[in-house]
Amino acid sequence: MSLFSDRPFRATAAGHFAVDLINGQRALILATLSGPLGLSNVLIGILSTAYTLLGSTLQPVFGLLADRIGARWVATLGILWMALAFGVAVLIPGRVALVLLVLTAIGSAAFHPAGTAEATDRARRHLPSRVAFAASLFFLFGQMGLAVGPALGGVIVELRGVPGLVLLPFLVVPVGIYAGLRIPSGGRHSASVSEALSSVGDWRGFAPFAIVIALRSWAMMTMIAFIPKFYNDLGFGPAVFGIYAALYMGGSALGGVGGGWLADRMDKRPLVSRTLILAGIPLLLIAPLGASAWGTLLVLLAGGLIGISHSPIVVHAQGRMPTYVGAASGAVLGFTFASGSIGILASGFLADQFGFDVVFAVAAAMVTLGGLLASTARSWLAAPTVAETI
Repeated sequence: MSLFSDRPFRATAAGHFAVDLINGQRALILATLSGPLGLSNVLIGILSTAYTLLGSTLQPVFGLLADRIGARWVATLGILWMALAFGVAVLIPGRVALVLLVLTAIGSAAFHPAGTAEATDRARRHLPSRVAFAASLFFLFGQMGLAVGPALGGVIVELRGVPGLVLLPFLVVPVGIYAGLRIPSGGRHSASVSEALSSVGDWRGFAPFAIVIALRSWAMMTMIAFIPKFYNDLGFGPAVFGIYAALYMGGSALGGVGGGWLADRMDKRPLVSRTLILAGIPLLLIAPLGASAWGTLLVLLAGGLIGISHSPIVVHAQGRMPTYVGAASGAVLGFTFASGSIGILASGFLADQFGFDVVFAVAAAMVTLGGLLASTARSWLAAPTVAETI
């Protein structure tokens, strides 16, 4: 059976595309408004950090809620909130719009754990040996949204300004309605925080696993937040730096699918470790090569190498909490975004003080260190997942 013949999976995948189509506008909007509103790199970092922290801290809560009542309403209302909050934010002038832009993250926080849990649950029902690949397909649609988002948004902003982005919610609302009609209702468990945590079992080795996630996320989210600003500072307009942001996320999308396919067939530890170490090379070279043909290729390659490890990490975390996949999805995704937000904040400060050469070099060091540390995370990254034990 193909996952795409399963209507609930199609609905969650489409929802992921829609949510991240909106998410992909944040860095573009902040880069565009940096001149008119006088936004420094530090302030851009603070706003991006507020956005990601708000979303990350709420994700475990929404994950538990999805375990209680099912993914349908949590995911659907998340999509619709994204459309509403974003639509209002781009129409309001001045810095008040930035507050509403940050509040858009609530919808993302609701959708991601519910959607991830539902997508992998559909795979466990129909293709239990391909759960990591199924997760990678679900994440692929999100990455496609993050890739198409800034490219499409850049053209709209170039032609109509930031208020022109109000067109995007009209694409997102029908997807939210479709998700509400197709995602099954009903919860899996009457979950509590203590019950979810007690289901994890052996916590030995968790610290290296968590640090790997944090270091990877530092690099990943720093690039998402500052690639548009980097190319803006080089003198390019929104249409061009939107394409560079799309290349990075497109590379991440392709890498994510490859990583999901490989994770079902090999030990996750060397897969995560080796690809993160290799990712440090293009990250280190992007700043000096700038907008050259090599620089463009390196943006794509950096996204791809970092993206490979995403699905293996998320599915493995679900495997540690097999009866609370919503809570597990919310916890690992929330921690990913929270730790990445710290990287964004620090990178904003570094960009203002030392420039983007230092920002990207630090990101390269972080992801390389994460890869080295992944080789020691034996008890978490090398243990069997749900997909391997069913």
